[in-house]
Amino acid sequence: MSDDTTDWTDLHEFFGVDLAQSFALSWHIETSSLLIDLDLFLKKEHPLYEEPRPAEKACFRPAFLEFPDCTRATTADDTNEELSAVVNTIDPGKIAGLRRVGDGQYEVRGDFGTIEIASGRPLLRIKDLSP
Repeated sequence: MSDDTTDWTDLHEFFGVDLAQSFALSWHIETSSLLIDLDLFLKKEHPLYEEPRPAEKACFRPAFLEFPDCTRATTADDTNEELSAVVNTIDPGKIAGLRRVGDGQYEVRGDFGTIEIASGRPLLRIKDLSP
């Protein structure tokens, strides 16, 4: 592991959330951004946290994890296909981790395998639930 590696827990964008308890529901490209549609686990310290209802085990909110200016996303069995073709092959699943592995280089791990991404710094956007 290089000295340039940073775990998601050290990035301020992820304050009050737990990616390792979150789920990637879908992956897609929008303009030049890679978007991961999430069921995001919020911790009590997050400003949008609400006590779970009796049938719920935790506070989850719909969100996007955006990798802006994405130029590459590869999987273990990538055959150098076009970015959108690669993204369409990624399955949903529980996230195990996210880390920065170099300048503009990120790695997302989970039930879907390991996805290596070249992009700008990731952004976490919680979806607006208002009608």
